[in-house]
Amino acid sequence: MFDLQLVYIPLLLLVLILFASIKILREYERGVIFLLGRFWKVKGPGLVVVIPGIQQMVKVDLRVVTMDVPPQDVISRDNVSVQVNAIVFFRVVDPEKAIIQVENFLMATSQLAQTTLRAVLGKHELDEMLIERERLNLDVQNILDAQTDSWGIKVTNVEIKHIDLNENMIRAIARQAEAERERRAKVIHAEGEKQAAQTLMEAAEILSTQPAAMQLRYLQTLTQVAGDKSSTLVFPVPVDLIGSLMGRGEKNTAK
Repeated sequence: MFDLQLVYIPLLLLVLILFASIKILREYERGVIFLLGRFWKVKGPGLVVVIPGIQQMVKVDLRVVTMDVPPQDVISRDNVSVQVNAIVFFRVVDPEKAIIQVENFLMATSQLAQTTLRAVLGKHELDEMLIERERLNLDVQNILDAQTDSWGIKVTNVEIKHIDLNENMIRAIARQAEAERERRAKVIHAEGEKQAAQTLMEAAEILSTQPAAMQLRYLQTLTQVAGDKSSTLVFPVPVDLIGSLMGRGEKNTAK
């Protein structure tokens, strides 16, 4: 009986060690293996054997990480205080660097994204933040991608979500927009008056060179006003118009 226990105990320990050494990694996972504290290799996906006590494995997820950057207080180049938040999309492309070169690549990327967002947006005016958001997204992405490359991380996209203003600034922008609309309305009105004056001047020059046209225009105006029978209107008749009409009547009588 004692001999059987001596046989079963090593077998049981061997089975337990075997089960403890077997690791299964999914398709999107990789295992960074350390041998006696030194980097050995990256394994996975599938079945991975890790010798307990001698080897250690750190799992790394290769899927795209969606990180929400908390709101950041940013002062624009024209001294406007705004709150900006964004979303950063990145993934690990080199598991060895992501584990060895940085203590916590998720935390490090988050902190770097916050400082980069403040630094990039602080170089632009408020109008540029609101209008050229796509260009700002690309600028932040390029800077983050360059700085996280040594960590084995690829930043695939950055999207600025909201740019929040305080109430005083919103009212100031509303007043500025209203003033701009009034200015455009006045400019358009002035342009219309200018064009109308030019047209009237051209018409006056034509009528001054053609007396008959002036008389016909006067008669046409009388006809239009006479159509309104609700009131009685008295119009002065120019002397030259009477003279021309009398002259035509005398010519018709002589004939």
